Parts: sequence; structure tokens; C-alpha cells
Amino acid sequence: MTDITPAPGPLLEATRTTSTALWNDSSDLDELKQSISFGGVGATCNPVIAYTTIKNHLDVWVPRIRAIADAHPTWGESEIGWQAVKDMSVEAADLLKSIFDEHNGRNGRLSVQTDPRLHRDADAIVAQAVEFHELADNIVVKIPATTVGIKAIEDATAKGVSINVTVSFSVPQAVRAAEAIERGLDRREADGHDISHMGPVVTIMGGRLDDWLKEVVAKEAIFFDMSALEWAGVACLKKAHAIFTERGFRSRVLSAAFRNVNQWASLVGGDLVVSPPFKWQQIINNSDYTAVSRIDEPVAQEYLDELNRLEDFRRAYDEDGMTVEEFDNFGPTRKTLRQFLAADADLDALVRDIIVPAP
Repeated sequence: MTDITPAPGPLLEATRTTSTALWNDSSDLDELKQSISFGGVGATCNPVIAYTTIKNHLDVWVPRIRAIADAHPTWGESEIGWQAVKDMSVEAADLLKSIFDEHNGRNGRLSVQTDPRLHRDADAIVAQAVEFHELADNIVVKIPATTVGIKAIEDATAKGVSINVTVSFSVPQAVRAAEAIERGLDRREADGHDISHMGPVVTIMGGRLDDWLKEVVAKEAIFFDMSALEWAGVACLKKAHAIFTERGFRSRVLSAAFRNVNQWASLVGGDLVVSPPFKWQQIINNSDYTAVSRIDEPVAQEYLDELNRLEDFRRAYDEDGMTVEEFDNFGPTRKTLRQFLAADADLDALVRDIIVPAP
């Protein structure tokens, strides 16, 4: 990796003085280099991010997509688009390789998400997870916390794939996913394999839970303290982190889908990962905020009391608030999965316009 000069600020301070790790919520190479200067030690990606990165850098990706199409004349737009995503991921992973080596696999990883169109087929998800795992030593593979996904998470882990659980918004999803990872790690150890370099993480998309509860309040016309709705995701992340720590899970909680700076500041000090989009990293690091450990500070009780008026918050906050079978129909799950599927379709359309331009 090219030497990157550290950029002093709250992010770098937090990464140097606490066990909280910073990852970049994008595989855009320019953003990732700057995130590393803030102390970033990893990166995540999903179909929306990948599509946006390609769309925002058409000067780079149009000729590359045409070259992929020329090299594979029988491929359709989906295969071509996913090859571009894989190429992007390998290049971003290379930026992080020295960090991966330094951290013995715990950090320095680049997340690649399995194709959301496989969401009904655990075996297909596992096969693609293994394929992505083999792209580079420091790949971590995203699998959704759905009924099918929980099975795939265990099976892929048992095959040596480090997992980043995604499409996850709640304490029950995070805990059941962590348990699946534990089962997978135990199976791999029992088969005589070394697991010391694996680096699983379990995402809670806190901002997307906040978004969903705001929709519920608006749709049902509930008279509500709206400031409490900025804390639902943070409350779930803090509770999940406490459970992971108490039970000694070998995966870490990862905070994603940022909507406010508290989704970083309130988690600093925990042995977890925070993964803000780069624009949020700029806001934080350009501020005069002093990073202090706040992971053990509870969310204000008046906010929890207000949030507990909502059934979907209770489902998300209570460890047993949902069964695995109920994950699929949780509002944020359906909404996010549909968004990821739409991004796949958008990438197909973009590739189609490149390889079959309009007359």
C-alpha cells in the first residue's frame, strides 16, 4: 500500500486511543485513501454503493466495462456488471492489504456483498461467498440476516469465509447471526482448520432502523417526540455490543447506515467497527469534537420510554423480539432488500447502455 499521511482529527484520535475501528462505507479508491488517513482500517460495499461508484466515475468505468464485454463476448449485462464490481473490490482490497497483515486479519478487509438476487437460495449464496472469498486474502463477504441468510452465514463460515452480516437492523438479527458464526467457526475448528486469521463482523444498519420508525410514526399519525427517533439504532447497537462482549462472541458489531454523528460518537470506546460514509467522516474530522469513550453511556431513559411505544422498536431492541423466520418480514429488511435488488437492476441498465448504446 502507498504510504498515506495521517490526517489529525477526532476520527484518528478515536482509532489511536480506543479499540473502536473505523471502516469506510465505500470502495471508492479516492475516498478509501482519505479514510485511511483518518485511521480507517477497512471498507464496506453493497449494490447501491457499487452502482453509485461506477456511475460517478464513468470516465474510468465505461472503457473498463467495454473491455470486460470484449473479453467475454457471450456474457450478459449482469455478468459484466458483477465482474466490474469484483475488479473494483480487488483494487480496494489491495489498498488495505498491509493493514490486514498488520492486524492478523482482524481489520484491513474489503467487504463484497453477495448478489441480492440469490436471497432465496442458501447454497447459491454460500457458493458465491466462497468465490468472493478467493478474490483476495483480505475479503470479507456480506450475507443478509434473513432466514435463508442465517443458514448461509453458518455454512460459509465453516468453509473459511469471513462474514460481514448485512440487511440487519436489530438486536435479535445481530445475536442470531453471531450465533450462526460461532457454529460455523466451531465446525471449521473441528475439521482441523486454523481460524485465527478470520475476521467476521455483524452489521446493524442503525440509520435504516431510524428511517423505518420515522415512516411508521408518519404513516400511523402518532404524536411522538421525534428526537427519540434519532436514537433507536444507537440503542440497538449499544445493546448488541454489550451482549457480544458478555458472551464472548468472536465476531464484532459493525455500525452502518449513518444518519447522525451520534451513530459514531456514542459508540466510541467499544470493541466494534464504525463504518460511516465518507461524507460523514469529513463532517466528523473537520469538527472540533474531542473523541471520548461513550460506549457505556446508556441512551437516555426518556428516549427509550418513548421508543418503546412502537412495536417495531420493541421487536428490534428485545433480543427475543423476533424469531429467525420473522426477520424476512421486518419492515427495514423488506425495504432494504428491495433497494439492493433495484440497484442490481440499475447496474444492469447502465451496462446495457454502454454495450448496446441507444441509436
